[in-house]
Amino acid sequence: MKITEIRIRKMKMMMKKPFSTSFGTFQEKDFLLLEAKDELGNSGWGESVAFHSPWYSEETLETNLHIIKDFLVPIVLGNEISHPDQVSELFGHLRKNNMAKSTVEGAIWDLYAKRNKMTLAEALGGARKRIEVGISIGIHENADELIETVAGFVEEGYKRIKVKIKPGYDVDVMQKLRAAFPDVPMMADANSAYRLKDTELLQKLDGLNLTMIEQPLASDDIIDHATLQANLQTPICLDESIHSLEDTRKAVELGSTKIINIKIGRVGGLTEAKKIHDYCAEKGIPVWCGGMLESGIGRAHNIALTTLPNFTLPGDTAGSSRYWEEDVISPEVVVEDGYITVPDAYGIGYAINKQAMDRFTVEELVFQAQPSTAATGQ
Repeated sequence: MKITEIRIRKMKMMMKKPFSTSFGTFQEKDFLLLEAKDELGNSGWGESVAFHSPWYSEETLETNLHIIKDFLVPIVLGNEISHPDQVSELFGHLRKNNMAKSTVEGAIWDLYAKRNKMTLAEALGGARKRIEVGISIGIHENADELIETVAGFVEEGYKRIKVKIKPGYDVDVMQKLRAAFPDVPMMADANSAYRLKDTELLQKLDGLNLTMIEQPLASDDIIDHATLQANLQTPICLDESIHSLEDTRKAVELGSTKIINIKIGRVGGLTEAKKIHDYCAEKGIPVWCGGMLESGIGRAHNIALTTLPNFTLPGDTAGSSRYWEEDVISPEVVVEDGYITVPDAYGIGYAINKQAMDRFTVEELVFQAQPSTAATGQ
Protein backbone atom coordinates (compact mmCIF):
# COMPACT_ATOMS: atom_id res chain seq x y z
CA MET A 1 0.00 0.00 0.00
CA LYS A 2 1.08 3.57 -0.63
CA ILE A 3 0.43 6.37 1.88
CA THR A 4 -0.96 9.23 -0.18
CA GLU A 5 -2.24 11.64 2.48
CA ILE A 6 -1.81 12.32 6.17
CA ARG A 7 -4.00 14.63 8.25
CA ILE A 8 -3.07 15.74 11.73
CA ARG A 9 -5.71 17.20 14.02
CA LYS A 10 -4.92 19.09 17.21
CA MET A 11 -7.75 18.23 19.57
CA LYS A 12 -9.08 19.70 22.80
CA MET A 13 -11.61 17.74 24.87
CA MET A 14 -12.87 18.44 28.38
CA MET A 15 -12.94 15.48 30.75
CA LYS A 16 -16.00 15.01 32.94
CA LYS A 17 -13.94 15.43 36.11
CA PRO A 18 -10.40 16.50 37.01
CA PHE A 19 -7.88 13.65 37.11
CA SER A 20 -5.11 13.76 39.72
CA THR A 21 -1.88 11.77 40.00
CA SER A 22 1.38 12.26 41.88
CA PHE A 23 2.59 14.54 39.09
CA GLY A 24 -0.39 16.89 38.73
CA THR A 25 -4.08 17.51 38.15
CA PHE A 26 -5.81 18.35 34.88
CA GLN A 27 -9.24 18.24 33.25
CA GLU A 28 -8.72 19.69 29.79
CA LYS A 29 -7.09 17.12 27.47
CA ASP A 30 -5.05 18.32 24.48
CA PHE A 31 -3.92 15.63 22.07
CA LEU A 32 -3.30 14.75 18.42
CA LEU A 33 -5.24 12.49 16.06
CA LEU A 34 -3.66 11.35 12.81
CA GLU A 35 -5.43 10.00 9.73
CA ALA A 36 -3.46 8.14 7.05
CA LYS A 37 -4.97 7.43 3.62
CA ASP A 38 -3.84 5.02 0.92
CA GLU A 39 -4.15 5.10 -2.87
CA LEU A 40 -7.44 3.17 -2.70
CA GLY A 41 -9.09 5.72 -0.41
CA ASN A 42 -8.87 3.62 2.75
CA SER A 43 -8.36 5.56 5.96
CA GLY A 44 -6.59 4.60 9.21
CA TRP A 45 -6.44 6.44 12.53
CA GLY A 46 -3.82 6.86 15.24
CA GLU A 47 -3.70 8.91 18.46
CA SER A 48 -0.85 10.64 20.26
CA VAL A 49 -1.02 10.01 24.00
CA ALA A 50 1.50 12.73 24.91
CA PHE A 51 0.24 15.32 27.41
CA HIS A 52 0.61 19.08 27.00
CA SER A 53 3.35 19.10 29.67
CA PRO A 54 6.32 16.71 30.09
CA TRP A 55 5.16 15.24 33.41
CA TYR A 56 4.72 11.59 32.35
CA SER A 57 7.63 11.57 29.90
CA GLU A 58 9.80 14.09 28.05
CA GLU A 59 7.36 14.04 25.11
CA THR A 60 4.58 16.62 24.80
CA LEU A 61 1.85 17.35 22.31
CA GLU A 62 3.99 20.04 20.68
CA THR A 63 7.13 17.91 20.45
CA ASN A 64 5.04 15.11 18.95
CA LEU A 65 3.61 17.49 16.38
CA HIS A 66 7.12 18.67 15.45
CA ILE A 67 8.54 15.15 15.12
CA ILE A 68 5.55 13.83 13.19
CA LYS A 69 5.27 16.60 10.60
CA ASP A 70 8.98 17.34 10.16
CA PHE A 71 10.46 13.83 10.35
CA LEU A 72 7.94 10.99 10.31
CA VAL A 73 5.48 12.19 7.68
CA PRO A 74 8.24 12.67 5.05
CA ILE A 75 9.40 9.09 5.69
CA VAL A 76 6.04 7.37 5.17
CA LEU A 77 4.28 9.71 2.74
CA GLY A 78 4.38 8.25 -0.76
CA ASN A 79 6.20 5.17 0.51
CA GLU A 80 5.23 1.60 -0.36
CA ILE A 81 4.51 -0.24 2.90
CA SER A 82 3.58 -3.90 2.67
CA HIS A 83 3.14 -4.43 6.44
CA PRO A 84 2.98 -2.09 9.48
CA ASP A 85 6.02 -3.81 11.01
CA GLN A 86 8.07 -1.94 8.39
CA VAL A 87 7.16 1.40 9.96
CA SER A 88 9.22 0.89 13.10
CA GLU A 89 12.13 -0.15 10.86
CA LEU A 90 11.74 3.02 8.79
CA PHE A 91 11.76 5.10 11.99
CA GLY A 92 14.63 3.15 13.57
CA HIS A 93 17.32 5.75 12.86
CA LEU A 94 15.40 8.40 14.82
CA ARG A 95 16.00 8.20 18.55
CA LYS A 96 13.20 7.88 21.09
CA ASN A 97 10.08 10.06 20.48
CA ASN A 98 8.09 6.86 20.93
CA MET A 99 4.70 8.50 21.31
CA ALA A 100 5.15 10.39 18.06
CA LYS A 101 6.21 7.21 16.26
CA SER A 102 3.29 5.27 17.73
CA THR A 103 0.81 7.86 16.45
CA VAL A 104 1.84 7.30 12.84
CA GLU A 105 2.36 3.56 13.17
CA GLY A 106 -1.06 3.10 14.79
CA ALA A 107 -2.81 4.79 11.87
CA ILE A 108 -0.96 2.53 9.43
CA TRP A 109 -1.91 -0.60 11.42
CA ASP A 110 -5.57 0.48 11.24
CA LEU A 111 -5.21 1.22 7.54
CA TYR A 112 -3.55 -2.15 6.88
CA ALA A 113 -6.31 -4.04 8.70
CA LYS A 114 -9.08 -2.25 6.80
CA ARG A 115 -7.32 -2.74 3.47
CA ASN A 116 -7.06 -6.47 4.16
CA LYS A 117 -10.62 -6.76 5.49
CA MET A 118 -9.51 -7.73 9.00
CA THR A 119 -10.15 -6.42 12.46
CA LEU A 120 -7.13 -4.79 14.07
CA ALA A 121 -7.23 -7.55 16.69
CA GLU A 122 -7.00 -10.20 13.95
CA ALA A 123 -4.16 -8.32 12.23
CA LEU A 124 -2.23 -8.37 15.52
CA GLY A 125 -2.89 -12.07 16.08
CA GLY A 126 -5.43 -11.64 18.87
CA ALA A 127 -8.26 -14.09 19.44
CA ARG A 128 -10.35 -12.88 22.39
CA LYS A 129 -13.91 -11.78 21.68
CA ARG A 130 -14.12 -9.75 24.88
CA ILE A 131 -11.57 -8.36 27.33
CA GLU A 132 -11.58 -7.80 31.08
CA VAL A 133 -11.10 -4.20 32.15
CA GLY A 134 -10.22 -2.39 35.33
CA ILE A 135 -10.50 1.25 36.30
CA SER A 136 -7.86 3.84 37.16
CA ILE A 137 -8.83 6.24 39.93
CA GLY A 138 -7.02 9.50 40.59
CA ILE A 139 -6.08 11.01 43.94
CA HIS A 140 -9.07 12.17 45.98
CA GLU A 141 -9.47 14.72 48.75
CA ASN A 142 -9.80 12.02 51.41
CA ALA A 143 -10.28 8.29 51.93
CA ASP A 144 -14.05 8.53 52.45
CA GLU A 145 -14.51 10.21 49.08
CA LEU A 146 -12.27 7.60 47.44
CA ILE A 147 -14.23 4.74 49.01
CA GLU A 148 -17.46 6.19 47.67
CA THR A 149 -15.96 6.43 44.18
CA VAL A 150 -14.59 2.89 44.28
CA ALA A 151 -17.96 1.54 45.46
CA GLY A 152 -19.58 2.86 42.31
CA PHE A 153 -17.07 1.15 40.02
CA VAL A 154 -17.24 -2.12 41.98
CA GLU A 155 -21.00 -2.05 41.52
CA GLU A 156 -20.49 -1.53 37.78
CA GLY A 157 -18.46 -4.75 37.68
CA TYR A 158 -14.93 -3.52 36.94
CA LYS A 159 -12.50 -6.39 37.41
CA ARG A 160 -9.69 -4.47 39.08
CA ILE A 161 -9.35 -1.16 40.93
CA LYS A 162 -6.18 0.89 40.40
CA VAL A 163 -5.59 3.72 42.86
CA LYS A 164 -3.05 6.51 42.44
CA ILE A 165 -0.82 7.09 45.47
CA LYS A 166 1.84 9.60 46.46
CA PRO A 167 3.81 10.40 49.65
CA GLY A 168 1.31 11.37 52.34
CA TYR A 169 -1.52 9.69 50.44
CA ASP A 170 -0.59 6.04 50.47
CA VAL A 171 -0.57 3.46 53.27
CA ASP A 172 -3.40 4.86 55.38
CA VAL A 173 -5.60 5.40 52.33
CA MET A 174 -4.92 1.92 50.93
CA GLN A 175 -5.54 0.31 54.33
CA LYS A 176 -8.93 2.00 54.62
CA LEU A 177 -9.78 1.07 51.06
CA ARG A 178 -8.86 -2.57 51.61
CA ALA A 179 -10.90 -2.69 54.82
CA ALA A 180 -13.91 -1.42 52.86
CA PHE A 181 -13.35 -3.86 49.97
CA PRO A 182 -11.56 -6.94 51.36
CA ASP A 183 -12.01 -9.12 48.27
CA VAL A 184 -11.76 -6.70 45.34
CA PRO A 185 -8.62 -7.04 43.15
CA MET A 186 -6.72 -3.84 43.83
CA MET A 187 -3.39 -2.21 42.98
CA ALA A 188 -1.52 1.01 43.77
CA ASP A 189 0.10 3.21 41.13
CA ALA A 190 2.85 5.52 42.38
CA ASN A 191 3.91 7.15 39.08
CA SER A 192 7.56 7.23 40.24
CA ALA A 193 6.79 9.19 43.44
CA TYR A 194 9.08 7.21 45.82
CA ARG A 195 12.75 6.34 46.25
CA LEU A 196 14.62 3.39 47.68
CA LYS A 197 14.80 5.10 51.07
CA ASP A 198 11.00 4.62 51.23
CA THR A 199 11.31 0.82 51.26
CA GLU A 200 10.09 0.47 54.85
CA LEU A 201 7.01 2.57 54.09
CA LEU A 202 6.21 0.58 50.93
CA GLN A 203 6.60 -2.68 52.88
CA LYS A 204 3.53 -1.63 54.86
CA LEU A 205 1.50 -2.28 51.71
CA ASP A 206 2.54 -5.96 51.72
CA GLY A 207 -0.23 -7.00 54.07
CA LEU A 208 -3.00 -5.64 51.82
CA ASN A 209 -2.95 -8.42 49.21
CA LEU A 210 -2.46 -5.98 46.34
CA THR A 211 -2.14 -7.35 42.83
CA MET A 212 0.88 -5.08 42.31
CA ILE A 213 2.54 -1.75 43.06
CA GLU A 214 3.06 0.08 39.78
CA GLN A 215 6.26 2.07 39.13
CA PRO A 216 7.09 3.03 42.72
CA LEU A 217 10.59 4.38 41.95
CA ALA A 218 12.18 6.72 39.39
CA SER A 219 10.83 6.71 35.86
CA ASP A 220 14.21 5.78 34.34
CA ASP A 221 15.20 3.16 36.91
CA ILE A 222 15.49 -0.61 36.80
CA ILE A 223 18.39 -1.04 39.26
CA ASP A 224 16.76 0.24 42.45
CA HIS A 225 13.52 -1.52 41.51
CA ALA A 226 15.41 -4.83 41.64
CA THR A 227 16.58 -4.03 45.17
CA LEU A 228 13.08 -2.96 46.20
CA GLN A 229 11.43 -6.04 44.70
CA ALA A 230 13.81 -8.26 46.70
CA ASN A 231 12.45 -6.59 49.83
CA LEU A 232 8.75 -6.64 48.93
CA GLN A 233 6.26 -9.48 48.81
CA THR A 234 3.93 -7.48 46.56
CA PRO A 235 4.85 -7.74 42.85
CA ILE A 236 6.32 -4.61 41.29
CA CYS A 237 4.91 -3.66 37.90
CA LEU A 238 7.04 -1.44 35.68
CA ASP A 239 5.48 1.26 33.54
CA GLU A 240 7.53 4.41 32.83
CA SER A 241 10.84 2.47 32.92
CA ILE A 242 9.89 0.28 29.95
CA HIS A 243 10.28 1.80 26.46
CA SER A 244 11.32 -1.22 24.41
CA LEU A 245 11.84 -4.95 24.27
CA GLU A 246 15.43 -4.37 25.39
CA ASP A 247 14.29 -2.47 28.49
CA THR A 248 11.92 -5.33 29.23
CA ARG A 249 14.62 -7.99 28.88
CA LYS A 250 17.01 -6.15 31.18
CA ALA A 251 14.36 -5.50 33.84
CA VAL A 252 13.24 -9.13 33.86
CA GLU A 253 16.80 -10.47 33.99
CA LEU A 254 17.65 -8.11 36.88
CA GLY A 255 14.54 -9.12 38.83
CA SER A 256 13.24 -5.54 38.79
CA THR A 257 9.67 -6.52 37.98
CA LYS A 258 7.20 -9.39 38.03
CA ILE A 259 4.56 -7.70 35.84
CA ILE A 260 4.79 -5.36 32.84
CA ASN A 261 2.34 -2.62 31.93
CA ILE A 262 2.41 -2.24 28.13
CA LYS A 263 1.36 1.18 26.89
CA ILE A 264 1.39 1.38 23.11
CA GLY A 265 2.53 4.99 22.95
CA ARG A 266 5.25 4.58 25.57
CA VAL A 267 6.93 1.68 23.73
CA GLY A 268 6.70 3.23 20.26
CA GLY A 269 3.76 1.39 18.72
CA LEU A 270 1.91 -1.86 18.28
CA THR A 271 4.84 -3.69 16.68
CA GLU A 272 7.10 -3.17 19.70
CA ALA A 273 4.17 -3.85 22.05
CA LYS A 274 3.70 -7.25 20.38
CA LYS A 275 7.40 -8.05 20.78
CA ILE A 276 7.25 -7.22 24.49
CA HIS A 277 4.11 -9.31 24.86
CA ASP A 278 5.73 -12.30 23.18
CA TYR A 279 8.91 -12.07 25.27
CA CYS A 280 6.95 -11.79 28.52
CA ALA A 281 4.80 -14.78 27.54
CA GLU A 282 7.98 -16.81 27.02
CA LYS A 283 9.36 -15.73 30.41
CA GLY A 284 6.11 -16.21 32.35
CA ILE A 285 5.68 -12.49 33.06
CA PRO A 286 2.02 -11.42 32.90
CA VAL A 287 1.22 -8.18 31.07
CA TRP A 288 -1.66 -5.74 30.96
CA CYS A 289 -2.53 -2.72 28.86
CA GLY A 290 -2.23 0.65 30.57
CA GLY A 291 -4.29 3.70 29.71
CA MET A 292 -3.34 7.30 28.96
CA LEU A 293 -6.80 8.90 29.14
CA GLU A 294 -7.27 8.28 25.43
CA SER A 295 -10.16 9.23 23.21
CA GLY A 296 -12.04 6.38 21.56
CA ILE A 297 -9.40 5.98 18.85
CA GLY A 298 -6.57 5.26 21.27
CA ARG A 299 -8.95 3.18 23.34
CA ALA A 300 -9.76 1.04 20.28
CA HIS A 301 -6.06 0.31 19.73
CA ASN A 302 -5.76 -0.76 23.39
CA ILE A 303 -8.73 -3.10 23.03
CA ALA A 304 -7.24 -4.77 19.95
CA LEU A 305 -3.85 -5.25 21.64
CA THR A 306 -5.45 -6.74 24.76
CA THR A 307 -6.88 -9.61 22.70
CA LEU A 308 -3.37 -11.17 22.64
CA PRO A 309 -3.10 -14.22 24.95
CA ASN A 310 -0.60 -13.00 27.57
CA PHE A 311 -2.76 -10.01 28.57
CA THR A 312 -3.95 -11.97 31.59
CA LEU A 313 -4.59 -9.01 33.92
CA PRO A 314 -7.38 -6.45 33.47
CA GLY A 315 -6.18 -3.26 31.80
CA ASP A 316 -7.11 0.41 32.14
CA THR A 317 -9.37 0.64 29.10
CA ALA A 318 -12.55 1.90 30.73
CA GLY A 319 -15.61 2.91 28.73
CA SER A 320 -15.81 6.24 26.92
CA SER A 321 -18.43 7.58 29.31
CA ARG A 322 -15.97 7.29 32.21
CA TYR A 323 -14.10 10.32 30.87
CA TRP A 324 -16.06 12.05 28.08
CA GLU A 325 -19.53 13.52 27.63
CA GLU A 326 -19.13 12.60 23.96
CA ASP A 327 -16.38 10.61 22.28
CA VAL A 328 -15.02 10.88 18.73
CA ILE A 329 -16.08 7.34 17.76
CA SER A 330 -19.42 5.65 17.16
CA PRO A 331 -20.54 3.56 18.87
CA GLU A 332 -18.61 4.58 21.95
CA VAL A 333 -16.62 2.05 23.99
CA VAL A 334 -18.99 0.43 26.47
CA VAL A 335 -18.16 -1.67 29.54
CA GLU A 336 -20.70 -4.28 30.62
CA ASP A 337 -20.10 -6.06 33.91
CA GLY A 338 -16.36 -5.44 33.67
CA TYR A 339 -15.96 -6.56 30.04
CA ILE A 340 -15.60 -4.83 26.68
CA THR A 341 -16.80 -6.75 23.64
CA VAL A 342 -14.17 -6.60 20.90
CA PRO A 343 -15.72 -4.96 17.81
CA ASP A 344 -15.95 -7.06 14.65
CA ALA A 345 -15.83 -4.27 12.07
CA TYR A 346 -12.62 -3.92 10.04
CA GLY A 347 -9.69 -1.98 11.46
CA ILE A 348 -10.14 -0.44 14.90
CA GLY A 349 -13.79 -1.51 14.70
CA TYR A 350 -15.40 1.85 15.44
CA ALA A 351 -16.66 4.51 13.04
CA ILE A 352 -15.53 8.12 13.35
CA ASN A 353 -18.03 10.54 14.88
CA LYS A 354 -17.21 13.26 12.38
CA GLN A 355 -19.40 15.93 13.95
CA ALA A 356 -17.84 15.47 17.39
CA MET A 357 -14.35 15.29 15.91
CA ASP A 358 -14.82 18.53 13.99
CA ARG A 359 -16.21 20.22 17.10
CA PHE A 360 -13.17 19.26 19.18
CA THR A 361 -10.61 20.07 16.47
CA VAL A 362 -8.50 23.16 17.15
CA GLU A 363 -6.24 22.95 14.09
CA GLU A 364 -5.78 20.65 11.10
CA LEU A 365 -2.67 20.02 9.00
CA VAL A 366 -2.79 18.16 5.67
CA PHE A 367 0.18 16.51 3.93
CA GLN A 368 -0.18 14.98 0.46
CA ALA A 369 2.23 12.87 -1.56
CA GLN A 370 3.40 14.53 -4.76
CA PRO A 371 4.59 12.64 -7.83
CA SER A 372 8.11 13.00 -6.41
CA THR A 373 6.79 11.55 -3.05
CA ALA A 374 7.71 14.82 -1.29
CA ALA A 375 5.47 15.89 1.59
CA THR A 376 3.99 19.35 1.66
CA GLY A 377 2.10 20.92 4.55
CA GLN A 378 -1.10 22.79 3.76
